[in-house]
Amino acid sequence: METSGRLASISSGVLLGLSIAATPSTKAELSPPASGGDLASADVLERFKKMSLDELMNQEVTSVTKQPEPYGRAPAAIQLITGDQIRRSDASNLPEALRLADNLDVAQKSSSAWSISARGFNPSVGNKLLVLMDGRSIYTPLFSGVIWNMQDYLLEDLERIEVISGPGGTLWGANAVNGVINITSKSAKDTQGMYVEAGGGFPLQDFAGLRYGGLLAPNVYYRVYGMYFDRGSEVFADGSSAQDPWRKGQGGFRIDTAGSGPNQFTLQGDLYGGNFKSVPGGQGTPAASGNIGGGNLLGRWTHSTAEDSSMSLQVYYDRTHLAAPFQSSGAIPAGPLKDDRDTADLDFQYRFPLGERNRLVWGFGYRFMHDQIQAAPIVTFVPERLDQNIFNSFIQDEIRLQEKVFLTLGSKIEHNDYTGIEYEPSVRLQWNATDRQMVWGAVSRAVRTPSRYDRDLMEPSPAYGSFLGAASSTFDSEKVIAYELGYRAQLGQKVSGALSVFYNDYDDLRSLSTTPGSFTPLYFANNNAGDSYGFELSTDYQVLNWWRLHGGYDFLRETVHPQAGQTDFSNGLAETADPENQVFLRSSMDLPGRVELDVAVRWIDAIQAADLGATKTSTIPDYAEMNVRLSWHATKNLDFTVVGQNLLHDQHAEAGVPGPAQEQITRSFYGKVTWRF
Repeated sequence: METSGRLASISSGVLLGLSIAATPSTKAELSPPASGGDLASADVLERFKKMSLDELMNQEVTSVTKQPEPYGRAPAAIQLITGDQIRRSDASNLPEALRLADNLDVAQKSSSAWSISARGFNPSVGNKLLVLMDGRSIYTPLFSGVIWNMQDYLLEDLERIEVISGPGGTLWGANAVNGVINITSKSAKDTQGMYVEAGGGFPLQDFAGLRYGGLLAPNVYYRVYGMYFDRGSEVFADGSSAQDPWRKGQGGFRIDTAGSGPNQFTLQGDLYGGNFKSVPGGQGTPAASGNIGGGNLLGRWTHSTAEDSSMSLQVYYDRTHLAAPFQSSGAIPAGPLKDDRDTADLDFQYRFPLGERNRLVWGFGYRFMHDQIQAAPIVTFVPERLDQNIFNSFIQDEIRLQEKVFLTLGSKIEHNDYTGIEYEPSVRLQWNATDRQMVWGAVSRAVRTPSRYDRDLMEPSPAYGSFLGAASSTFDSEKVIAYELGYRAQLGQKVSGALSVFYNDYDDLRSLSTTPGSFTPLYFANNNAGDSYGFELSTDYQVLNWWRLHGGYDFLRETVHPQAGQTDFSNGLAETADPENQVFLRSSMDLPGRVELDVAVRWIDAIQAADLGATKTSTIPDYAEMNVRLSWHATKNLDFTVVGQNLLHDQHAEAGVPGPAQEQITRSFYGKVTWRF
């Protein structure tokens, strides 16, 4: 058992090491200043107004059906984070901005690492949550999940974030098992002129961002941007430094055509690089350095053939580099694992009406991935060089059964090199009970296809003559059948809300198996099954025209266990580490004197996390925290902002396993100056 516990510990460390590296109403406008001044001009009031509940419910989203539709009519458990909500939040990066979605579990593990998931399965990385950035997948097939310290953007230039909890495989393909996050940046036309931000504090020591937008030709707009930050270390339980500072720089551009013609073009790209330190073995071991880098280039053509018909072709190339440090173990020395991945992707889709009752959308895609691994002493992937191909096609038909009743049928068919053909069908029924109330239900199937971590991971023994962990060529896709029921409504001009209830039935979940007769090597199999159920509730209340409240509550209960006649070394404990209850409350006020005050409070229930031996669980205590943002619009173009995060405690744990390697997140403060011209 000592050997198997050590192997389970190393496997957990692999994920940890890799992851180190979502009737009209009155418009609620900014309260007029007590005295005159530039801010009273109409254009500035428009820039800082809060979106009314009517406007919010009519905001277009595309993630549910791959067709533009009002947020209030989207038949799914979707939450919309608007650009103004991001601006008014305390967020300094993308993971922090995703805390605005109550249907996500966002847990910070260290200065540079987060675990983010929807509807559970968040022990180290959320491997059942697909994330897209302007249509480009940032979900890595190395270990299934998102390396969040690689992902960032100038938050000022984000238009919206759509967060779906529940399967999205019918349109978005494999790995959209428990949810989809679709991050959309603004068109270059909407980011003209100069924007500058700078600030600092602790542990976010300093940061700066610059963006300039202009006109290349009539109806051809561009922007360029650059950003940099330097973040200090978090701490261990005794308050000592975790020695994990993080710094990163990023820049990019976007070009968009605009106008009344049928053709629209977008070309955009980013380059980034950064480095971080960590203590892979926890408190008392030396700090080790890691680094990240990469770039991407994306082009999109959209052709409108009629008011409700269009086709689009998107092509992108993405290169990522990761060097993740790993600790030593016995006779095996410490050292980094390096991964360089190239991805080329093509996606085509066409949407059009068919008669008076049908709206169809169909498409196809192809993705090629080249992966090159440089092994760490303690872990490698075999083969170290791998080419993979993914082919897919999908079709979805929205059928109007009656004036207010719609049935949506569809499926995606996808072929991957590990498991062959996968099917992900769904059936969705929508009833628009009134102009402001909608009820929906859905049954969906989705899969998580094997990653290299599942199929190709190898862990040498101290003697180097054998392996504690070996690749498993038989690991199959994890599967879910999801049942959902939801309600969304605007109850008058001041209150809106949504409720979704779900039950998920999982099969072929990942397990850790032993080799008969010799116990080692251990390998991943599909011996587990499980289920989860719960509900998600959110509401907005426009108390006064200058004050809005938002509340959210999530309940989740999940069970994972070996299937009949099968075994799992951790008895199902290693696949889940999720709070049963989450409560969120946000207040946004536009105060006299051109001042904004935003307060966010969250309570996260206790988490049962598998220990390093993966044979029992330890408790991460529940915690409550509060973030506060205070901003003063000094002039038409100049803002001063101060932010306090995690104000209720000096430090608290959000993720990880209680013990010497677990980090705690500290109280933090930073100030920011922004200038637009």
